[in-house]
Amino acid sequence: MSKFWSPIVSRLTPYTPGEQPKISKLVKLNTNENPYGPSPKAIAAMAQEIGDNLRLYPNPDAEPLKLAIAKRHGLSPAQVFVGNGSDEVLAHAFQALLKHGAPILFPDITYSFYPTYAGLYEVEYRAVPLAEDFTIRVDDYLGHGDAIGGIIFPNPNAPTGCLLALDDVERLLAGNPDRVVIVDEAYIDFGGDSAIDLVARHPNLLVVQTLSKSRSLAGLRVGFAVGHADLISALERVKNSFNSYPLDRIAIAGATAAMEDDAHFDSTRNAVIASRSKLVGELTSLGFDVLPSAANFVFARHPQHDAAGLAAKLRGDGIIVRHFTSARINQFLRITVGTDEACGALTDSLRKHLA
Repeated sequence: MSKFWSPIVSRLTPYTPGEQPKISKLVKLNTNENPYGPSPKAIAAMAQEIGDNLRLYPNPDAEPLKLAIAKRHGLSPAQVFVGNGSDEVLAHAFQALLKHGAPILFPDITYSFYPTYAGLYEVEYRAVPLAEDFTIRVDDYLGHGDAIGGIIFPNPNAPTGCLLALDDVERLLAGNPDRVVIVDEAYIDFGGDSAIDLVARHPNLLVVQTLSKSRSLAGLRVGFAVGHADLISALERVKNSFNSYPLDRIAIAGATAAMEDDAHFDSTRNAVIASRSKLVGELTSLGFDVLPSAANFVFARHPQHDAAGLAAKLRGDGIIVRHFTSARINQFLRITVGTDEACGALTDSLRKHLA
């Protein structure tokens, strides 16, 4: 600990991102990246931005991107916020909408950035246990009134991949009309109905999405939120007190083109969904218990084999998956859905080590 650190720094437990190995020719199934490339239209739009205009600041409001998102979802641009990846959007939401002097609620098994943000912004929280089948129990989030400062959860949840049905999301919203509810939909395009359709009926709802997964733009760092204009205004106030230019010219151009290319979006996500179904079948045939997944990954455990040991054996074969050491899930592997070729390499390796 440095003597120059501010007091809060010494108390932080930073988020640990998935490994980005420098070794080539690995089958990389550990960070939920899309196995297919971005829209060719997005690549062309980004290439066109590379030139003399890079000496100029980008549009601070990223207006073309906000318009594209608003058009796609039948919203007004005033209902859209954009940021440097959904992680930045979530960070602003913690500070702008969840810091009310009362604990916020989120699942005990969930995106591990939530407790990190809570520590950074000094937001008290309570982790609500998932059910035995690793699903969110809506009733656990009801009836708290002023005793809580808000609710946040991913849907589908991470790292489980389990989906909360839209009717249940609405029941949770209706039961907490005076508290902000943030639905983090990083993976929603791979198997669920977005809560964006509920925004018009629930002014307390903020939906956060990313272009990293279903739009294949993890390397570009673009995320967005939609909600009532009052919620978006709060995010804008934080953003403009922190960094007025979170998205550069290249990111705005690429993300806008990607949002407008429905054909590429549909073809690639459908390919991932098909590969997921095939992968689940293969893992089940090998004796794995696989949780129902609506994401671009699966969460699986083998009742006769230690998860850490399996992860190490896979790595020896040049295949990387994610293993978590937290209680309740330390015997699970989170496996990104890759191409059929990549998933085939994974199951071939597992078949060898399980024999």
